[in-house]
Amino acid sequence: MGKDKKKKSSSPNQQRLWLMYPPRLIKKPFIWEVGRKFKVTTNIRQASVTDEIGIVCLELQGKRDEIKAAIKWLEKNGVNVEPVEINVMES
Repeated sequence: MGKDKKKKSSSPNQQRLWLMYPPRLIKKPFIWEVGRKFKVTTNIRQASVTDEIGIVCLELQGKRDEIKAAIKWLEKNGVNVEPVEINVMES
């Protein structure tokens, strides 16, 4: 009998995030850097960028530990990161 392996950190995951950039960071290529520094796939789902603020809905796909490291790196560099809460509205 083999040992049970934890698949949580090694199985592919997908997470949607809201990234909010202050004016001084708007021109920095954070999404490109995340795709280079971490083993994650980036997918921009929505974006609004002005001179005052940048707001991006970013989907990250990869191993859970890589996603967590990417989020930590973004926050360390001054980007506000919040999870997207998907609400289904009924009429």
